Amino acid sequence: MGNGAREVVLRARGSAEPLRRGHPWVWRDAIGQGLEGARVGEEVQVVAADGTLVGRGLADPGSPIAVRMWTRSASALAPDLWRRRIERAAALRMQLTASATTTAFRLLHGEGDRMPGFVVDRYDTVAVLRTDGEAAAAHVEDLVTALEPTLASLGVSTLVHRVGGKGVPPQHRVLRGSAPPPPTMRVQEHGLSFVVDLAHGQKTGAFLDQRDNRQRVRELASGARVLNLFSYAGGFSLFAVAGGAGHVTSVDVASGAHATAQASFRASGFDPGAHAFATADVFAFLEGARAKGQHWDLVISDPPSFAPSEKSLPRALSAYRSLHRACAAVLSPGGLLCAASCSSHVDGDTFLSTLDDATLERDDLRLLEMRGAGPDHPTLPGFPEGRYLKFALLG
Repeated sequence: MGNGAREVVLRARGSAEPLRRGHPWVWRDAIGQGLEGARVGEEVQVVAADGTLVGRGLADPGSPIAVRMWTRSASALAPDLWRRRIERAAALRMQLTASATTTAFRLLHGEGDRMPGFVVDRYDTVAVLRTDGEAAAAHVEDLVTALEPTLASLGVSTLVHRVGGKGVPPQHRVLRGSAPPPPTMRVQEHGLSFVVDLAHGQKTGAFLDQRDNRQRVRELASGARVLNLFSYAGGFSLFAVAGGAGHVTSVDVASGAHATAQASFRASGFDPGAHAFATADVFAFLEGARAKGQHWDLVISDPPSFAPSEKSLPRALSAYRSLHRACAAVLSPGGLLCAASCSSHVDGDTFLSTLDDATLERDDLRLLEMRGAGPDHPTLPGFPEGRYLKFALLG
């Protein structure tokens, strides 16, 4: 990482403004010249159309996001910069998230920690790295070198790089440690034990971004009949039971996810046999429940992303409206509805438009809270795409 760097010149006059406000992505279409011949992961200096400096980043010439910005200066992306940013990220987690009762959290959140393309989740003594884009993948060893002192201070003995996805089964490449991690691990979250499926689970093994929203469900569940849709590994179900729910029904199309959920119930001292786990398509389940006249006091809907791209947005919004209308149909009078979206292509106001009176076909619900991910998933004010998680509480 020398001081000299290839210059990448932006095409249009206004292209530099979002970058100066903190947006970390330079789209390929915004570049006028200088990207030709750039290597994957090469350090480049981004220059505005008028010749003024914008900052430095790493090139990914084969991606629509051709450069991910790291700084607003001309200084090289030296090893001490990597180390300082990791140390700052860890300090924030120890201040705001980690405790004796929470041993699983996001240690490094890519763009939100100004280290674009790198995500590291800590599961007690194991850390799992995921990279987004070829530029980050080309710098894994730089990341590991900078990360090692922080992992040692946290008691993390194993670091793996999780690769795969899009139809390819996930695999772990051991970066530090003597052996791969076990297929499953037991960790703590707000004092509850739960099981993480490192071998087959989504993301790095668990959806850590919903941690504080699970705790909110715990606070709301006392005495309630709870329906958890797209329940996956049962995090919301577990916290509802811990909050004193009278009965919890978990619905997911994957029976294997229910097995993980039931293991978490047992790890926290709850009997999964006292609750229901339905292996079914959520839309079909809701239609059947409506036909039977079934109702729940607290309904939680946390589907996978309906909008993986901007092109899919109209279809996604239609799906959200259908889902939320079906949820409202089985929500008891006076009940609470928790509706989530994890798509960055659906902003908060647009998501709320799928929860209005006309959509839900009832006028007794109000928006009580609009929540997002926890503080271990920080975002940049100038990067709205980073605020991907929406969690609306209506009642």
